[in-house]
Amino acid sequence: MKRAVLIPVLLAGLAACQTVPPTNVHQPMTTRPAPRPEQVAGNGSIYQGAFSRPLFEDRRARYVGDTLTIAITESTSASTKSNNKLDRSGSISASVDTPMRGVLGNTFEGMSLGAKNANNFSGKGEAANNNVFTGTMTATVIEVLPNGNLLVSGEKQVAIGHEQEYVRVSGVVNPSWVDSTNTIPSSKIADARIEYKSAGQISDAQVMGWLARFFLSVMPF
Repeated sequence: MKRAVLIPVLLAGLAACQTVPPTNVHQPMTTRPAPRPEQVAGNGSIYQGAFSRPLFEDRRARYVGDTLTIAITESTSASTKSNNKLDRSGSISASVDTPMRGVLGNTFEGMSLGAKNANNFSGKGEAANNNVFTGTMTATVIEVLPNGNLLVSGEKQVAIGHEQEYVRVSGVVNPSWVDSTNTIPSSKIADARIEYKSAGQISDAQVMGWLARFFLSVMPF
């Protein structure tokens, strides 16, 4: 019985030790190039087809397994502002006049009734968000789509002491937008998924504990 209780606890502990943050980019992160049939080329006195690249072929990525450089130049800015104001007021009054005094006597003499109400409401809201992300990394072509577009995905890991930084990029690239240096800006990548995450003691200290998150979700106030 004790072993049956300890096994789930150990599994939960191992899951807690997982330091690699999850990702939403296209998988796999890299792939090996597919073998292509070799074509026998005619050799000349100067050009040797077996040892040279084609004369009119550049170094741009176009096959599965090829790599290309992605220049991350993301800059977003958004802001919103709202202002609401509502005023409402009303009043009512009543009094006993002279004819009513003669009929009812002096019972209601000098009696008056009045009521007033006022409602005021005002609300203001303002939000702003600015994000800047720049960098350069290389991704791998993991699939060539039927229309010729390239599905690329890549990851870069940088470890400094006990901290690990993860930069991940994936998306669909139009080969005609890749420049002569085999580089494309991130703004020209369709369905782009760009992530910058970290794992380590510093990132763990910024996350609320699971027990505190549990009580925060069930507390009614």
